Amino acid sequence: MKKKLFAIGSVLFLSFGLVSCGQGAEDEVSLKLWVDPGSSEFYESVVAEYRETYDIDYPIEIIESDTGKAQEYVKKDPEAAADVFSMPHDQLGQLVEAGVIYENTKYRDDVTELNTEQAVEAATYEGKMYGYPYGVESMMLYYDKSVLSEEDVQTFEGIVAKAKIGLNLEENGADYFAVPFFVSNGSKLYGDNGEDPNGTTFNDQYGVNVLKWIAAQKANPNVVQANADLMSQLENGSISALVSGPWGKDSVEEILGDNMGIATYPMNDFGNGSVQMKAFLGVKLYSVNAFTEHPLEAMALANYLAGEEAQSRAFDELGMTPSNLVLQETAKVLENPLASTVVEMATPEHTLLMPKIPEMVGFWPSALSVISDAYKGKIPENQMENKLTQLIEDTSTVAEE
Repeated sequence: MKKKLFAIGSVLFLSFGLVSCGQGAEDEVSLKLWVDPGSSEFYESVVAEYRETYDIDYPIEIIESDTGKAQEYVKKDPEAAADVFSMPHDQLGQLVEAGVIYENTKYRDDVTELNTEQAVEAATYEGKMYGYPYGVESMMLYYDKSVLSEEDVQTFEGIVAKAKIGLNLEENGADYFAVPFFVSNGSKLYGDNGEDPNGTTFNDQYGVNVLKWIAAQKANPNVVQANADLMSQLENGSISALVSGPWGKDSVEEILGDNMGIATYPMNDFGNGSVQMKAFLGVKLYSVNAFTEHPLEAMALANYLAGEEAQSRAFDELGMTPSNLVLQETAKVLENPLASTVVEMATPEHTLLMPKIPEMVGFWPSALSVISDAYKGKIPENQMENKLTQLIEDTSTVAEE
């Protein structure tokens, strides 16, 4: 059963006096904002600052919600959903196709000028902008500096020549980790910009070689299958390197202490020459509900929350790596090992922007099956091209719900 939306988080209501400046219909305006769990106190302060800066008197209700399920909640009952909500960018296509997201008609230039190219692309679908980016996330490499040097971790070969690395190539999440390798090696996932349902080319020679490489890691003594036990493997010394996102940093640091190293993904040869191993890039967006009764006010709030000042505070107080170009060049970001690595990973050279077309919903289970079966040795090399062709055929249409 689906969770009841309003049971997910606490509700903080910022109750402000109604119109005092003779602004006509403003006494009828009210907005609702959905934010990540555990962040309501932060947003209470940011919204209070917004009110003061722009002399805003109407009420704004802040609700903690599972923003990872934004598309589910907004589509289920858009009229009851928040006017402005946080969401991962890969849900954008589903929301646009459902007609429940409001185009960014007023602040497109602001978003384009102030944020990275990848973040702008994440906020855009079929040539129109719908989102307001405010943060970026990517996987990265963590390693034990007492075992591996900075030079060692520049290549996958350098890592496994000296130490064991924990990778998930078999269980849930292996698709999220390994799919970008196909694009690293020259194949395409849903075309050049991730929006062509018939544009996947994983069954070409580059994709087949990646699947061969995945299968070969089963026999590599320095590649350890690890998933839920990733940190315990690091703690007991079974591995000296691993891949995780920013969410893994505290656990790794607790285990390795001053020996914790953080780096971008290494170079690797999948069979067609040395290439940069890529990860998926995720972009955090604010978006506006198409059913809002106050689109101008909602867009203004979303744009403020995605602005430089709010992103700066989100970095300081929430640890969110900004998508803002100016902030990415500030000393506080560049001198932070985690944030600076995310910034470097969040470039087209190191990451593949997660496609946001609805077909991706059905792509995951099919991709996981192929990757896991290849790693387990269940797909003979002479059947790999056929398996990848079937994957493409199975994931070129929207899966039935």
